[in-house]
Amino acid sequence: MIPRYSRPEMTALWEPQSRFRIWFEIEAHATDALAELGVVPKEAAEKIWAMNDADFDVARIDAIEAETKHDVIAFLTHVSERTGPEARFLHQGMTSSDVLDTCLAVQLARASDILLADLDKLLAVIERRAREHKLTPTIGRSHGIHAEPVTFGLKLAQAYAEFDRCRTRLKNARAEVATCAISGAVGTFANIDPRVEEHVAEKMGLTVEPVSTQVIPRDRHAMYFATLGVIAGSIERLATEIRHLQRTEVLEAEEYFSPGQKGSSAMPHKRNPVLTENLTGLARMVRGYVTPALENVALWHERDISHSSVERYIGPDATITLDFALARLTGVIDKLVVYPARMEKNLNKMGGLVHSQRVLLALTQAGVSREDSYRYVQRNAMKVWESDGALSLLELLKADPDVAAALSAEEIESRFDLGYHYKHVDTIFARVFGQA
Repeated sequence: MIPRYSRPEMTALWEPQSRFRIWFEIEAHATDALAELGVVPKEAAEKIWAMNDADFDVARIDAIEAETKHDVIAFLTHVSERTGPEARFLHQGMTSSDVLDTCLAVQLARASDILLADLDKLLAVIERRAREHKLTPTIGRSHGIHAEPVTFGLKLAQAYAEFDRCRTRLKNARAEVATCAISGAVGTFANIDPRVEEHVAEKMGLTVEPVSTQVIPRDRHAMYFATLGVIAGSIERLATEIRHLQRTEVLEAEEYFSPGQKGSSAMPHKRNPVLTENLTGLARMVRGYVTPALENVALWHERDISHSSVERYIGPDATITLDFALARLTGVIDKLVVYPARMEKNLNKMGGLVHSQRVLLALTQAGVSREDSYRYVQRNAMKVWESDGALSLLELLKADPDVAAALSAEEIESRFDLGYHYKHVDTIFARVFGQA
């Protein structure tokens, strides 16, 4: 992952030093358990911990791997160089996947914790802005076309509910992927006691994998990365909404444009939605990692490593990218500039067409068939549409003899009340936030 779209905490989790530290802890905890079972000397387990409390020499491990062509063996050789003869008690009855898969589980669980914290910050900002604009009138659009009035707060409440579901999914995906396998070659525990796995799992904050073959089943990982993909989709949905609202013809909201910021190398007037466009691109990248994760599920027999190269990419890249994207979206919403006056202007742009349904329903309640009611309202609405809002739907309806025969002028006018559309906003907010 390139530094431009990376943040330090998440990036550090995937650096070689962090990975080697986790590998060591897995090996050392396993040796502790073996010592308790009387398989290895306790003094050896103690020395292994004592001699490896400093950073590992990444360059030295890389040099050994260049010769051995095996990353875990290279690491164990380096630990042996630091520890001495007692290091022979490391990796007793274990296989490489025990270390690699358990380490990946730890990394994904810790990455989840960072992402969950990111989501909490995003949710807090969305709720604050939603409450700020709870009753700010704006036009709702379907197919990109004016539909009926909503509030900007409701738009944000929808986003809050969506990201709240994302948080629940990620929490569940974290629990599902955070499993430990210390079961040896082909997963039979033939050369290591299952109690060792239980001990390592407890120490590393994991649960035991019920049946690991020689690897942890990759359906767990597929669900994890699919969850990240869904979160990315939700990021893009909100980012796309903001991009549309920032179009010059709409301009109901826009990204904060800081002093000294430039929008174009050629056109000094430009204020472009570059952050949300960036988020759209980053979301595509995160979703792009889902298909490889799904294809990793089908491995040969008890184990192959066709999944390994994939996960070396998608583990760091997906979590680092999503971490950056969530933080960027939080900043966008926090500083989003909202234009209520422009929202009101756009809402009123089409001569009252947004109230057509209320008149339709009033006519049906007055005894007119639905087909005729629709026809009466639509023929007047189309005149307003074709006039680009220059004509008034209210005035046309009052002058329509068929409509006037069923509804009085006062009854028609009462159907053009904007506040009518917001009578259940409190109910929706209570559903989303727990209180209006």
